[in-house]
Amino acid sequence: MSRKDAILSMRQVLVKRRDALRNALAGDLSLLKELRAQTSGDMVDAALDSVQDEISSQLAEVESRELSSIEYALERMRSGHFGTCEGCGMGIPMARLNALPYATCCIKCQREAERQGANNGSSSDVDWSRLLDSSNGDSELSINDIELDVS
Repeated sequence: MSRKDAILSMRQVLVKRRDALRNALAGDLSLLKELRAQTSGDMVDAALDSVQDEISSQLAEVESRELSSIEYALERMRSGHFGTCEGCGMGIPMARLNALPYATCCIKCQREAERQGANNGSSSDVDWSRLLDSSNGDSELSINDIELDVS
């Protein structure tokens, strides 16, 4: 399959995903309105509703960002710039586009952008693989010693 054919195929996938996200976001918003219209009987119900609203809101935010990325990719297709790295101007490899169809940078430029973003942060030199347990003096705690409850 040629690059052009692969991009046309990718366009169909992006359009389907865009439409699905639009429908999901419209459904999420109407569901939130319905939930708020119903009054809860007690404080526990209100707390659970609040938590559910927060989760739905965060999911809608993630979906909204993905939708924006997809719409930008479709616009780049229309303008003839899809598959061209915004950093270096070279072609983005098809393997990367297949993995992330709305990628705007090649892997090298993306890594550099992430590295620059990390350097601008305040904790770029922190080694999170080792933690200091301040309650026990100076004893070190490995990340492997932490137990997470995901149930």
